Amino acid sequence: MWGLEPVNEEEQGIRLTDAQKKARRSRSIAIALVLVALVVLFYVVTIVKLGPGVLDRAL
Repeated sequence: MWGLEPVNEEEQGIRLTDAQKKARRSRSIAIALVLVALVVLFYVVTIVKLGPGVLDRAL
């Protein structure tokens, strides 16, 4: 069957160096911050377009 052959230690995949792991983590954090900023931006734009009265309604 495909994919079930025994694998040598050299063929187990790509090993990242510490510098590559740090760069990947930095990119991931940057992407997360951009996504959070977009969510906040969309929220603020939505509130501004709906007007301040949307916050004063009865629950």
